[in-house]
Amino acid sequence: MLSKAKGAPAGPLSLSATLTFACCYLPFAALNTSVAVQVPNYFARHIGLGLAVGGVFGLIRLIDIPLDPFLGLIMDRTRTPLGRYRPWMMLGAPVLMLAIYMMYEAPVGASRGYLLLWLLIMYLGMSLLLLAANAWAATLAASYTQRSRIFGAMQGLGTLGAVAILVIPILVAKLEHGTDAQGIQAVGWFLVIMAPITIALVTLRTPEPLTKVQASRVRLSDYAGLLARPNVLRLIAADFFIIMGPAWMSALYLFFFTDSRGFSVSAANGLLVIYIAAGLFGAPATAWLANRINKQRALAVTAVGYSLMLIVIFVSPKANFAIAAPPMFLAGALAAGSVVMIRSLTADIGDEIRLEKGQQQIGLLYAMTSGTTKAAGAFAVALTFWVLGLVGYNPAEHAINGPAQIRGLELAYAIGPIVFVMLGGACFLGYKLSAERHADIRRQLDERDALYAESPVIEGLAPSPGETLVTGP
Repeated sequence: MLSKAKGAPAGPLSLSATLTFACCYLPFAALNTSVAVQVPNYFARHIGLGLAVGGVFGLIRLIDIPLDPFLGLIMDRTRTPLGRYRPWMMLGAPVLMLAIYMMYEAPVGASRGYLLLWLLIMYLGMSLLLLAANAWAATLAASYTQRSRIFGAMQGLGTLGAVAILVIPILVAKLEHGTDAQGIQAVGWFLVIMAPITIALVTLRTPEPLTKVQASRVRLSDYAGLLARPNVLRLIAADFFIIMGPAWMSALYLFFFTDSRGFSVSAANGLLVIYIAAGLFGAPATAWLANRINKQRALAVTAVGYSLMLIVIFVSPKANFAIAAPPMFLAGALAAGSVVMIRSLTADIGDEIRLEKGQQQIGLLYAMTSGTTKAAGAFAVALTFWVLGLVGYNPAEHAINGPAQIRGLELAYAIGPIVFVMLGGACFLGYKLSAERHADIRRQLDERDALYAESPVIEGLAPSPGETLVTGP
């Protein structure tokens, strides 16, 4: 149902409304972590695809990445009684549920074609959810500081989902005496159940502001126009590198911590729980820092700090959980903070574009960053598995690797993430869109919006017929 709030602008979301909307990140963050850490290992070892998994993940991006620009074009021009982005999130949930079931219940011996097909469908569902959620969040939070808050909440709640999928295999192993494969299958069932619950909560309880913009036909050439903007180039490069570093680490994580550091799979998962759970601290802490030193400086702090923590982990004693836990916590907090800054910077650049062009292109912008994010995640798997092949490392269950292969694994694990994350932090050197500049942009946008003779439309589900739905304290 469509309701309009006239005569009063929508205020900032309350804390409860912010947390309700942030629930949309629970299934995405959980699945994203599982795909980065568990799925490649699961298909390489248990399903039996070996290092061929890396090639499949790389190929899927050549097929999947162009999908995001297409979806972004459609989303920015969607008009329905339910809103602009809400229907896309509702569509993404069933697509994702089907793909998750087929992926996590894959039969032993499944072919590369099987993995390719269901990865493609799964990424389609993820794209629908992520693009809609990020663009919707940008319309809910208009100010510089509000965006740090809402994207921090999304990252923080997403952390809960990521922690859950890491804890589940541990519980299956300890309480049910299940195998590693059974633990991953239990993760799949958790994701299938969680996705519709959280998406229903968000779509039923969150209003959707719709800003008035000059009517125009959106073309694929608009992407070329975006790429001609220096701030957009900074953004997509930083997004690729910032995601590539942790994704590289994730792809090698279980191999490194079991074969190099001497941890059991359960202990390695325990450390990963600490790493992911640190996002609950890192996301809001980085948002707080950004509102004091600006977002690009906060991004640089997280990049440098993350790299230092990886070095500490690499040189720490083997199989010592107590010593490994603190640097893992700090690395996880800093990684989460980097993502919050990239998403918040994207929304700010979207405002700059809307002011100059008179068009709402936030969906296109998030489609571009979603594409670089997905490319980084997939290329990390493809490249790391390629490197493992070069050094002769064998990922198969019960395989024995010699000192040379383990050393190659260690160097790949340490060098790749540090190089990429530092490049990501450097991308925003010289960035001029400060908090003061963004405040001026928002003032001009608000003044222009006021000329339309009515406040922004609120697209939401009214609790009862005729009731006006607005956001505010």
